[in-house]
Amino acid sequence: MDDFTQRHLGASTPDQQQMLSLLGFASLDELTDAIVPAAIRLDEPLQLPPALSEFDVQRRLAGLAARNVPGTAMIGLGYSGTITPPVVRRMVLENPAWYTAYTPYQPEISQGRLEALANFQTVVADLTGLPVAGASLLDEGTAVAEAVAVAHRVSRKGGVVVVDPNLLPQSLAVLRTRCLATGIEIVVAESSLADAVRANQAFAVVAQVPGADGRLPAAAELTELAALAHDNGAQFVVACDLLALTLIGSAASWGADIAVGSAQRLGVPLFYGGPHAGYIAVRSGLERQFPGRIVGVSKDADGVAAFRLALQTREQHIRREKATSNICTAQVLLAVAASCYAVHHGPEGLAGIARTIHERTRRLAAAVRAGGFELAGESFFDTLTVAVPGRAAEVVAAARASDVHLRLVDADHVGISVGEDAGEDVLAAVCAAFGVTLTDAVTGGLGDHTRDGDYLTHPVFSAYRSETELMRYLRALSDRDFALDRGMIPLGSCTLKLNPAAAMEPISYPGFAGLHPFVPEADASGYAELVGQLCDWLAEITGYDRVSLQPNAGSQGEFAGLMAIRSYHLAGGDAERTVCLIPASAHGTNAASAVMAGMRVVVVATASDGSVDLDDLRAKVSQHADELAAVMVTYPSTHGVFEETITEICALVHDAGGQVYVDGANLNAMLGLARAGRFGADVSHLNLHKTFAIPHGGGGPGVGPVAVRAHLAPYLPNHPLVASAGPASSYGPVSSAPFGSAGVLPISWAFIALMGADGLRLASQSAILAANYVARRLDGAFPVLYTGANGLVAHECIVDLRELTRQTGISVDDVAKRLVDYGFHAPTMSFPVSGTLMIEPTESESKAELDRFCDAMIAIRGEMDRVAAGEWPAEDNPLHHAPHPIARIVTGEWVHPYSREVAAFPAGVRTGPIGSGARDKYWPAVARIDQAFGDRNLVCTCPPVASYEE
Repeated sequence: MDDFTQRHLGASTPDQQQMLSLLGFASLDELTDAIVPAAIRLDEPLQLPPALSEFDVQRRLAGLAARNVPGTAMIGLGYSGTITPPVVRRMVLENPAWYTAYTPYQPEISQGRLEALANFQTVVADLTGLPVAGASLLDEGTAVAEAVAVAHRVSRKGGVVVVDPNLLPQSLAVLRTRCLATGIEIVVAESSLADAVRANQAFAVVAQVPGADGRLPAAAELTELAALAHDNGAQFVVACDLLALTLIGSAASWGADIAVGSAQRLGVPLFYGGPHAGYIAVRSGLERQFPGRIVGVSKDADGVAAFRLALQTREQHIRREKATSNICTAQVLLAVAASCYAVHHGPEGLAGIARTIHERTRRLAAAVRAGGFELAGESFFDTLTVAVPGRAAEVVAAARASDVHLRLVDADHVGISVGEDAGEDVLAAVCAAFGVTLTDAVTGGLGDHTRDGDYLTHPVFSAYRSETELMRYLRALSDRDFALDRGMIPLGSCTLKLNPAAAMEPISYPGFAGLHPFVPEADASGYAELVGQLCDWLAEITGYDRVSLQPNAGSQGEFAGLMAIRSYHLAGGDAERTVCLIPASAHGTNAASAVMAGMRVVVVATASDGSVDLDDLRAKVSQHADELAAVMVTYPSTHGVFEETITEICALVHDAGGQVYVDGANLNAMLGLARAGRFGADVSHLNLHKTFAIPHGGGGPGVGPVAVRAHLAPYLPNHPLVASAGPASSYGPVSSAPFGSAGVLPISWAFIALMGADGLRLASQSAILAANYVARRLDGAFPVLYTGANGLVAHECIVDLRELTRQTGISVDDVAKRLVDYGFHAPTMSFPVSGTLMIEPTESESKAELDRFCDAMIAIRGEMDRVAAGEWPAEDNPLHHAPHPIARIVTGEWVHPYSREVAAFPAGVRTGPIGSGARDKYWPAVARIDQAFGDRNLVCTCPPVASYEE
């Protein structure tokens, strides 16, 4: 094995032999031959380059980064030059305590990032003036599309949305894709938005402030537009620049119902277009139509204020095809970074940065006007569009020679967007490109816009101004969280594996982190090679013919793949094929994505053994044969089994004229063992944040590439500004950036390069071994619900607590919270079967960690038995009261029938040097949180300090 492969795999070869012995197998090959059906098993090795060392991988990535030319990005269009505070880069973006965490479904062990997200929501709510803000969306274009969807749900009036002609072009293109699928008509105003509103029965009006060309509509004009929209029964949506709002006022002051945009310029690197945190905020009354996550304030069992995810009944994992959105997670790590930027600078600092940018823009405006050039408008914040008849290419090239990227609007116009990083030398270079001289003279301004009233008044935005205090604050927040740097996170269907340091480091290289997504393609040749190679490798691994990296989440990959299927049927004259068959056990995003793609969901039953019910599938295929678009199946199944019938399922659907979508959520079980594109699937989305080592980031970023067979390749996503992003025959883009979250693609490139074909196969075999080892060890305490051939599972297993719950009253929630006291993150709860735990240990966990987890679970079973025997009351036992924070243990009278030691140290106390076997305890910051209280009393911004004292 290559040295890196040995470090990536948690269990040593001797440990693997012990685990195999328990299962009755002599080798990994023998084990996987008994699990992976022979009909789909891959007999030949993957055709990938030989594995490289960490040193060689980083050297090659450094070379690719060096071929990119970031310069100073002044192209604009929603992407701005910014300066990431070094303390934020080191303490958050490059810190495994933050980037290895998972979505905070277990809020008691997620208080740090939930607080940081509450800070983010406070920034958005305060600046937009709207009371309900979300914990981030995928990007600005997606946020615009989601806002229009919210407006459509609440207005229930017509099917027309009126759009500002100055909307960012990529946002308009993403919106067109979404509306194409759902039949909404987009009317782009030819000149006046107000005239377009009067001429159409619209349910929504979308304005961009400032516009793509930099022009800033008058506040009075926006206020009149909002009133006109409301008089006509429409919702007013404004896409805003957050930094501009520090000077021009809030979206609410103009009458906006919904505000959206990007938080990228709050200290998040350009990353060649992503990942960045989109944002959304809404007026009161729209919160239950909200897409994505909302962090809310509640209280724990001891009355302590605590954060948790609010109003989750809106979401796809519960409501499936009736969800408000298919978005599963978003951009938590980037939202955290943006919130820390605001904490670092405070309101005065943000306004100061905005004023500096605006004044520099005014100086450029004066210089070019003095040179005889015309501006697009007199009111602007940071962006100018300059008329240079016939000379645009010449001016842009002259600036490029000085390492500055301007926007080539057309042959006669150049765009200039000033960022935080544009200093005097850059301004001078821009003026030189126009042949003018920079002076201190200014022209133009903000028009009638002013910012009245205070914002960001919570103490968090003023208390940590020194780096020392901010460093300690960020450390204190991260200490409240349980991430992969603390212990195993055995969440089923989530694949929390190692995020290698050698793969993580390169994303901070300036050539990757500092590149604007719309630079000339010649200045992004390093990225072009990386993207091309990664697409080729993923196609080889999965057996498909083409791959697009544009989808910036698994949910968006699903949508892109289903849109490809829909487009294929339309091109073949089969417009009636709109039925999507989805097993009852499928991920909720499957159904939500199908509805977004204009399909009708028909559910296929689950057989008693957990597999797809073939009789029901045959009946549904027959019933809907003429209108069948696709079947969506997860493989291995969400029940953790390689179903023997997968090839038969594919054949049934193909024979009826449908397409087969295989959800790639569980690809970690198939690397080098089977390829969906060769056993009958037509399309899959992959999860680079699961299988290919991109970190989950506490709930994003994610990357969800879509992989297709050749007949669907003409319908992969494209982009309006970058021709190489996809085919001209496409339905359009699904993300704002041409290559989605390009900034984290070096991680997956590095992971594949480090592992090679043999290492990837060994990773999947090791993941399968770990899951079967856990299943075998736990089977005596908690029965494994579903198994495949020979009583074995794939890479995850479901343990059934339902009978034990009936006997003891101890719920799956009680067990999940008690695991915190043992020092573990809980497995996935009640999915895909209510009252169960789904466990996925991954290949990165050592046998010692697997044993520690199994020992904890077996001990918990013993505690359940004590409740069943009446030794502990059903309402007063360590499971019912879990988790136990330190304040509960060390203060007050102890009145429980179990000891403090049993509560806090159920696995015993191990002191001394860590290297000698000692283990420090992880203490949850709060006791069990009251979920219902938080939904009944929704607060999604930083709570007042007094609430912590009550």
